[in-house]
Amino acid sequence: MTGNARILVVDDQPTIVDLLSTVLTGRGFAVDTAGTAAQALEKAAERHPDLVLLDMTLPDGDGVDVSRRLRAAVSGAEVVFLTARDTRDELVAGLAYGDDDWITKPFDVEVLLARVHAVLRRLADAPGNRVLRYADVELDQHSGEVRRAGEPVPLSPAEFNLLRHLLRNPGRVLPRSGILAAVWPDRPAADPAVVDDHIGTLRRELDRLGPPLIVTHRGFGYALRARLP
Repeated sequence: MTGNARILVVDDQPTIVDLLSTVLTGRGFAVDTAGTAAQALEKAAERHPDLVLLDMTLPDGDGVDVSRRLRAAVSGAEVVFLTARDTRDELVAGLAYGDDDWITKPFDVEVLLARVHAVLRRLADAPGNRVLRYADVELDQHSGEVRRAGEPVPLSPAEFNLLRHLLRNPGRVLPRSGILAAVWPDRPAADPAVVDDHIGTLRRELDRLGPPLIVTHRGFGYALRARLP
């Protein structure tokens, strides 16, 4: 899972945001950024991050409260606090809401990366999180394997991430623009037709092993939905 994970960096210091975005992107992660609590909640709802690196003090919200709201808004999101205040009470308060870890500023980049990988490994191995399922499709976020009706489905990295995005939103109609932003965040100016092309390939691979699962909503986007007989 770690190689395909999406991370949301939330900090009101642009230098820290730029540093973490550059380092994490260079290590193969998909990275989104926010400088306020409001932006963090909006980005999280849109992009569904696996992990949030969250500053304890934001201009419009306390880190502990933002963490609680993030967890309520995005199922499965994990949080690591970035805090310049190494006090016992604050850290205990954060961990009481289920946050996996914290790191104190100024931080060593390699130490932070080790923490990120450790949290993502725990998340991938947790029951119910490692494998995403819908109908007879299974996607293993840890191994990168995809199966339908028990048979392997060979997918490219982009197709894997596309299917994972659909599996995280079963039944929900996803607009092309949202899919493009979630699966190809490094190509903001890309033609939305790239979504159609990859949906076509993904659909062919899945449909050869069972009834159609990807429904087209013409002029808008796509949904993962099992059709009733």
